[in-house]
Amino acid sequence: MKKTNCENCSNYVYDDEMDCYFCEVNLDEDEMHRFLTSQTFNCPYFNFYDEYGIVRKQN
Repeated sequence: MKKTNCENCSNYVYDDEMDCYFCEVNLDEDEMHRFLTSQTFNCPYFNFYDEYGIVRKQN
């Protein structure tokens, strides 16, 4: 299992007011525990952010 890279996820967004990035997905207690304690957490909500994907669909 490979560690999830949050920076490549579409759920990882920037908040202008807080001046930081955060995950929009609310993990339940068990998922959050696995995320914080595991070296190889594989997020079930990971959605690869591909800014060019929309352009490809339009062509």
